[in-house]
Amino acid sequence: MKQNLKLKGRLKNYLYLPMYINIFLILLNILIYFEDKRAGMILTGFIFLYSVCVFVFYIRNKPALTKEMIHFATQYATIQKKLLDDFDVPYALLDLDGRILWVNKKFVALTGKDKGYHKSIFSIFPMISKEELQKGEKADISIGWEDKIFRAELTRISFEHEMDDGSIVEVKENDRLIALYLYDETKLNEYMKANQEQKLVAALVYIDNYDEALESIEDVKRSLLAALIDRKVNAYFSKVDALVRKTEKDKYFVVFKYKYLNVLEEDKFKLMEEVKSVKVGNEMAVTLSIGIGIHGDSYNTNYEYSRMAIDLALGRGGDQVVVRKGEEVYYYGGKSKTVEKNTRVKARIKAHALRETLESRQNVIIMGHNISDVDSFGAAIGVYCAAKVLNKKAQIVLNEVTSSLRPLKECFSPEKGYPEDLFINSERAMELITRNTLVMVVDTNRPNYTECPQLLNRGNAVVVFDHHRQGNEVIQNPILSYIEPYASSTCEMIAEVLQYFTENIKLEPSEADCIYAGILIDTNNFMTKTGVRTFEAAAYLRRCGAEVTRVRKLLRNDMNSYKARAEVVRHAEVYKGAFAISVCPGKMESPTIVGAQAADELLNIIGIKASFVLTEYQSKIFISSRSIDEINVQLIMERLGGGGHLNVAGAQLVNCTLSEAKRSLQNTIDEMIEEGEIDI
Repeated sequence: MKQNLKLKGRLKNYLYLPMYINIFLILLNILIYFEDKRAGMILTGFIFLYSVCVFVFYIRNKPALTKEMIHFATQYATIQKKLLDDFDVPYALLDLDGRILWVNKKFVALTGKDKGYHKSIFSIFPMISKEELQKGEKADISIGWEDKIFRAELTRISFEHEMDDGSIVEVKENDRLIALYLYDETKLNEYMKANQEQKLVAALVYIDNYDEALESIEDVKRSLLAALIDRKVNAYFSKVDALVRKTEKDKYFVVFKYKYLNVLEEDKFKLMEEVKSVKVGNEMAVTLSIGIGIHGDSYNTNYEYSRMAIDLALGRGGDQVVVRKGEEVYYYGGKSKTVEKNTRVKARIKAHALRETLESRQNVIIMGHNISDVDSFGAAIGVYCAAKVLNKKAQIVLNEVTSSLRPLKECFSPEKGYPEDLFINSERAMELITRNTLVMVVDTNRPNYTECPQLLNRGNAVVVFDHHRQGNEVIQNPILSYIEPYASSTCEMIAEVLQYFTENIKLEPSEADCIYAGILIDTNNFMTKTGVRTFEAAAYLRRCGAEVTRVRKLLRNDMNSYKARAEVVRHAEVYKGAFAISVCPGKMESPTIVGAQAADELLNIIGIKASFVLTEYQSKIFISSRSIDEINVQLIMERLGGGGHLNVAGAQLVNCTLSEAKRSLQNTIDEMIEEGEIDI
């Protein structure tokens, strides 16, 4: 073994240094001989003695030096092993299959396994998988052991580059071991959790119908109502040690610690129900909207999140809490019917803003949602009328004409005086759009639901008019947005805007018919979501020339669609004794329209609180949901990725079959019943 050991590096140079000096002396001796032979002979004798001494020193000390080195290395390795054994961090050496080869004392004390335990590490920590062992050079895994939390660090040790060819052990290529370190992070996690819990949460509390509620009671009781609401708000948040400041007569700014947010979420923000119970003679219940922002990188960011959350809550109709956690949004409440606003101030302001926007643009491209319905089509026609008054070029994106839209679209043919290019497809719209084009979106506020989502990215100016509640996915940065969930339809909103758009605006009878038809369809013949302003809008359109009989003829169904609707009703199943679920055949021209009509029909059956009709069309599953007043179908559809209103909603599912979509719908209903979101 000793013969195989060779010195290398600096130690070898130090040992051979006397020999190098001896060679130098010999060369020097030769030069001296040329100068003085006697001096050369004396130096030769000295070099001889020096050479003998160096040789003897080398022969005798090399084995001793090697022995001392081996002894030192052995002692060093022993010390290293002892230090590793006494290492304050639990440590284990594993093979690639996870079998334990060696452990230190701390590992033994932690796991209770002795040093003779050579089974798999998976038997001790099941959360460590074989895939994690073989993932890469280093991996970190969080594992729980008893009441502690450890960070398991797995590091591969390779001998391939650590041993040279002179080693007495033959090392196979890629032979490796795995070092396992267990770092106790229990205290660290506790400190991190405590730090997180101490962070401040910003919240905004708005009273939705403050003015309307005060107007419904006597003057002497108004101050009492306001005081009782203040008391409820302050008392509720004082339970969580919150700071409450009233910024306006109907607005509050609230700050509290993050650790109390779970408390508020667990009681589902009971404040909303407590405020509704305040009665001092007011006929209208007071409702609140709350916006909360967390997980921002600063307090200002949290406040911006809360402001965005309150805007979303109000855009969805109020009476709900929206919690924005970074990019994630959570909803609470929103079960009550939205309160209709009697004032038309907002409609007048939006009308003037739309007029100014249209005047500053060269042309306008109008689009609704894909598979356009009567409300979307009628609203687009209304915007076309507004643009026509200002002599602006207006075109409507319409990729597919359903059977319900065909009679309406035929009213706007070139033979009847309308431009030949009034209706265009998405490809043509992309060619026509310029930097000076206004993109007008009606009857939807979700970019992916529009006829041509690419237009939103190409256009510098986007305007949104819609009556659906907002969700997580919204059109970004519109220059004008008018979203009113209390409105029965987008056509109602457009009819109001047209009244304030310009004086004595004149609509053609066919144009008034289309807008009137949109209101008629979305209100199910004025039976759903119908308010005072709905009838006022209908009266305005009637004065403009809309004819009820003519509209009824335009909206009639063909015999095949009527039979298909009857089949949907006939094959409907009753789930949980209150939900009618059926499937609409997709082999017809406009199956989604038939499905929506069938969902309305199912509500006429005694005992049915909500109806759902599933339709397979264009590689998607369309769900039309309806209710009268007992079930909020919008909350159900939102869980499936859709949305809508309290009693009219829908969703689109992809990459699933009809049976899977039906099962997903039933599971969602079961979950919401179990959580108390649905009361049957």
